[in-house]
Order: sequence, then C-alpha cells, then structure tokens
Amino acid sequence: MNKLEQRLIAYAARNAQADKDAVSAEICRRVLEQPWYQAARTVMWYLHCRSEVRTLATVVAELDSDKRIVVPYCAVDAEGQKQLGLWHLQSIGELQPGMWNILEPPRERWLEPAKQVGAAELDVIIVPGVAFDKQGGRLGNGAGYYDRLLQKVRADTMLAAVCYEAQLLPQVEMAAHDVFMDYVVTERAIYAGNRHARR
Repeated sequence: MNKLEQRLIAYAARNAQADKDAVSAEICRRVLEQPWYQAARTVMWYLHCRSEVRTLATVVAELDSDKRIVVPYCAVDAEGQKQLGLWHLQSIGELQPGMWNILEPPRERWLEPAKQVGAAELDVIIVPGVAFDKQGGRLGNGAGYYDRLLQKVRADTMLAAVCYEAQLLPQVEMAAHDVFMDYVVTERAIYAGNRHARR
C-alpha cells in the first residue's frame, strides 16, 4: 500500500471518528500526565484543523501553566522553502485564522524577536499527522512542514504524536528522511516508538 492509499484510509477513519471533542480531551489528558511532558520547559502544540485531534482547549489551559507554550505557523524561508515558524504564545487573542483556517499569529508580527523560538529550544513537540503506526511511524499531509522542523530539533527533544486509535495502520510507509516518533498517544494507549533505534 503506497502513501496515497494509506492517507485515504486514515483520512476516512479520522473523519468518521465519533465524539471528537471527548476523545481528543482524553488523548490530551494522557499527554499532560506523562513525566516527559511534566518535566518539559518549552512545549510546542499544534492548533488543530479539520478532523485532527482537537488541541485548542488544552493549549488555552496550558497557557496558565509554568511552561513556555509554542505554536507553529506556515511560513517560507529566504530561499522560498516552506517551513514552520515557531511562535511563543502567551494569549490565544494573539492568533487569527490563517492558512487552511488554522489559528496563527498575524503575518505582520511574524518577525517580532520576542516571539520567535528556535527549533533547538523545544523540549517536547506534539505532532499531528494523518496516519501512524505503533512503532512511531508517521504519515503527514505531504507538504513536508513537519519533516523539515523535526530534522532540526535536538536529539533529546521528545516527539509525541497524537491521533485517534482509528488512524493507526499496521505499518506506515516511511522514506529514508522521515522521522519516527518517540511516542504515539491515542485515547486507548501510549505506544513507544523507535525513533532512536531507527537512526
């Protein structure tokens, strides 16, 4: 089964997931309970769109925690390459709907020095995706935004994917440059991926 076929199966499963709010809340609760999350200082959360695991309520609540919360936005670097910008979020009111209707900081503020965060500063990244497997394999939307970010982070940065159990496939098709997750968190379980074993 190729990546396109795997995406179609997983998209359908994700779209069909019942009780998305309640199931998403359970998934996020599992993340918050993990020692590696509790020990982190700087955490990047994505802000969901379409049928992804819903993270907004958790992100808003975490703004009152002792952590530095970071959210991504879709940008382009000096060479015209698509990349994720990293924004230090202090209030949800800083954001507005952007590309794909995902909440992001306004474009005119992207370069504010006090708001920019380097990839090497991230202790934990909560990673979205279309399909995953229990070994930490990940299949994204295909644009490569997360692939480029994950290749820049520290070796000890924890990569935690969140997804509905229904999005799990027996084995996700992975290319040589694709990055495995440390953990895949669903509403049913937390699966330890083999990110470092695959290096």
